[in-house]
Amino acid sequence: MMTAVPISDRAALRRVLPPTRRSLTHKFSIGNHEGYLTIGLHEDGTPGEIFLKMSKEGSTISGMCQAYCRALSIALQYGLSVQDAVARFKGMRFEPMGPTSNPRIPTAQSLVDYIARFLEAEFVQPRD
Repeated sequence: MMTAVPISDRAALRRVLPPTRRSLTHKFSIGNHEGYLTIGLHEDGTPGEIFLKMSKEGSTISGMCQAYCRALSIALQYGLSVQDAVARFKGMRFEPMGPTSNPRIPTAQSLVDYIARFLEAEFVQPRD
């Protein structure tokens, strides 16, 4: 479903997810930090929302993760392609970083880098 929201002199269309939708939940670790990434999907299988839950993290880290995921979700709903999201966030470097539990993504330079690489592996690159 598309809804028009006025932005200056043109309307941006937001692709709203249906009330009941499929999702993909992925458990991962980066170094000693464990987390769960949940991606809500549109009817056509494209990502429309992202949630990240990190174990053993304080309220500041949790809040920043929620803010990042909320902003990325809104951007995807307003038409940011997964390819563009990957290009903008892949390679960002900050802690936690290091080896991961995912053989398709052996190392990550940050949580944001991991999410970008996961989105790329699941939704951009063809699977073998």
